[in-house]
Amino acid sequence: MAMMLVIAECVGLCLVLAPFAIHRLNIWRWSKKPLEISGEKVDLPITVLLPVWNEEKVIKLKLSNIAKQEVKTSLLVIDSASTDNTVEYTKKWLKQNSDAFLSSEVIVLKSREGKTSAVAKALDHLSNFEGLIAMTDADAIFADDALLRASSWFADELIGAVGATPSRSGNLSGEESHRDLYSMIRYGESCHDSTPFLEGSLLVWRSNLVKSKDLNVSSNADDAQIATAVRLAGYRAIQDPELKFTDYMPSTNSGQRRQKVRRGQGLIRHLLRMRKKLFDPKLGRFRGILRMQMSMMVISPLLLLVTILFALLRNLSVMLVGFGDGTELSLHLVASVVEVVFIGSWLMMRFGVRIPVFSILGTILVAMEHLNIAMFQALRGNSLHMWAQHEDVRQSLADAQE
Repeated sequence: MAMMLVIAECVGLCLVLAPFAIHRLNIWRWSKKPLEISGEKVDLPITVLLPVWNEEKVIKLKLSNIAKQEVKTSLLVIDSASTDNTVEYTKKWLKQNSDAFLSSEVIVLKSREGKTSAVAKALDHLSNFEGLIAMTDADAIFADDALLRASSWFADELIGAVGATPSRSGNLSGEESHRDLYSMIRYGESCHDSTPFLEGSLLVWRSNLVKSKDLNVSSNADDAQIATAVRLAGYRAIQDPELKFTDYMPSTNSGQRRQKVRRGQGLIRHLLRMRKKLFDPKLGRFRGILRMQMSMMVISPLLLLVTILFALLRNLSVMLVGFGDGTELSLHLVASVVEVVFIGSWLMMRFGVRIPVFSILGTILVAMEHLNIAMFQALRGNSLHMWAQHEDVRQSLADAQE
């Protein structure tokens, strides 16, 4: 029995990490053929879509950031029933800066239903618009040439969506490792075909490729839903490593965990909705990317829980009957060393201690911790698409610009 538990634990750990190792190798191979931007100016009108809710601390700064873009755009602000002065400040700023945009409009919803619902309503409002939609978050700041660079990608007729890469301020513990790992994955997937996950902080797409019906309004991860919808429409969705935005992370570890759990739940629910597409021959290379993401974000975290159960049972058997001898003793010792490495890597990342190799393993383990919490919340019927705002993030951004 003890031997079976040792073998089950070791096999389980191998299966847990296998998708990450395989995909890392894939990313390395795919990135050898990097994305190339043409640099050509694209004569397509751009409408900036800015969903907001209680953003009075940063809304003026955000509007100024958009207005400074080297390309002139239209602006659509959609407010999800803010209870502060967001709408008042927005309208006042637009009145005082009437020449900032080609046109501007503020839609105020009667009730708050979540960001994805607001984005879906905005898409309905823009149903007759032909050009590029650039969605951005109120707490994301980008360079003056960001939209000019983003629009240049669309000289390639196969490009349907382009996302920016995060350059976050206020990092705590393992946030930098987490950010770098997932940016690397998204770029590699983009080189190969498309990435199903992009950042809503700056996401640009062809207006005719995404309709409101493509979005599940009872879930979050609207940016991932848009990126995937673009690929399902037959176009590529890519992340540009040189197109950067800056935002501030929550100032506490608990705040960052809450943010990752919320984001993780949206991505998991999105992948589960896409399960019928995992083997769709029409999707070519993209179906393999979807399968790998399903493995890393859904299957591996669940396998980790099963493996932890095997580890607990193994340690209980050792306490009751001892290590044994010969081959059994050797296997127990190997399993114990592996457990120490895994637990140590997880704890180091949790407390911000960075050691090469261990940091990578720790980043993966902490991510799976958040994903399992997200799945547990979903099973309890707790949808996180209606989330409490991180006030410290808005205050940090406001303070930094004073």
